[in-house]
Amino acid sequence: MAKKIAKKKAVKKTTKAAKKTTKTVAKAVKKTTKKKATKKVAKKKAAKKVAKKAAKKVAKKRATRKKVVKDVRLKAYWGVFNSGLKRLAVFEYADKRAAEKKAKELANGPKGNHFIQLVKEPITEA
Repeated sequence: MAKKIAKKKAVKKTTKAAKKTTKTVAKAVKKTTKKKATKKVAKKKAAKKVAKKAAKKVAKKRATRKKVVKDVRLKAYWGVFNSGLKRLAVFEYADKRAAEKKAKELANGPKGNHFIQLVKEPITEA
């Protein structure tokens, strides 16, 4: 149902636009007619002028270029965190045992639970 209504509206718009262009052509013919010029030549000239104006109005906007986002390389680490999600220590990915050992040491202390979690950080090129 909605498609039919949309089609009817589109048809109305196009007919209105066609009526406007014929009116503008007629006005342009009146302006361009001279004593020696024939009506056919005047109509062609008027139609060209109207077409140029319409082309200027319909001209497409220039497409903007999107910024190309560079891929950021990440490196994995093991982080030791407390229950407040504060990172206390960072170990290389290959040193998972050392990270677990550090978490156990801190968990045995008075501060409570500590755990390890994978942390990914961007590689800085130096």
